[in-house]
Amino acid sequence: MVKISIFYPNTGKFDMAYYLNTHMPRSIELLNQGKGYRGVSVERGLGGATPGSAPPFVAMCHYLFDSAEDFMAAFMPHAVELQGDMSNYTDIETVIQVSEVVIVR
Repeated sequence: MVKISIFYPNTGKFDMAYYLNTHMPRSIELLNQGKGYRGVSVERGLGGATPGSAPPFVAMCHYLFDSAEDFMAAFMPHAVELQGDMSNYTDIETVIQVSEVVIVR
């Protein structure tokens, strides 16, 4: 299984309400139809390592798929729509990582 993580560094504007109520429901609607889809989680950054410090990431989104190829097959037909919607909630340049999930409990 792989995890596709989309990190939003705390470096610009981020409309969490739009992201949670508009972008993510549409993203989930489109991608969960793909082969190998296993789930998604979204995290909101609350703080950094030092008490009271700002979080390094304002938000993170993690998709689980059986393989990176399954994710790409699910994402690519909707890439223009989903990436085009980003300007409605952020001006942050995302950091994307594909990871192999080696432990799940």
